[in-house]
Amino acid sequence: MNRIDEHKAEFQAATDHLHKELAGLRTGRANAALVENVRVEAYGQNMDLKSMASITTPDAKTIQIEPWDKTVVKEIEKALVDANLGMQPNVAGTIIRLAMPPMTEENRKQMVKVLHQKEEQAKIGIRSAREKVKTAIQNDEKENVIAEDEKRRLLEQLDKVTTEWNEKIDEIVKEKEDEIMKV
Repeated sequence: MNRIDEHKAEFQAATDHLHKELAGLRTGRANAALVENVRVEAYGQNMDLKSMASITTPDAKTIQIEPWDKTVVKEIEKALVDANLGMQPNVAGTIIRLAMPPMTEENRKQMVKVLHQKEEQAKIGIRSAREKVKTAIQNDEKENVIAEDEKRRLLEQLDKVTTEWNEKIDEIVKEKEDEIMKV
């Protein structure tokens, strides 16, 4: 197993983190990921909404939340208001609905800016992983674990792998940008 394979998990972690971050970005469609990590104070502690309720999207413009414990409806409603999502919760008995307001062109452009910031964070993660691998390869050569030719070959392979991961990130971001800009 070479140094590149040893650090593959770090490259994967950067893209996994990007996926997780982008799930919470608002597009024109309702998405449960927008609210599932909202922190709710209930039972004397802070909990994620997804651990307290069923979250569904019955249509493209509505997020529906149905708490498993009907006594925490008020706490969930308060947490959703405090989360400042740009949507007011509508409580009907024990079901909470959030209607997605239409996104304006300005909202969409702002979301694309946030998207590109998250893209840059992911690419920084890729560069960081690349530097760790590069340093390990250079140290192996200094300690005579590998020859100079092998070092050169591994560094070229590392550049190819880094380019592939960056292309994956570009692809993910392009897809999300199209989703955001779609009216």
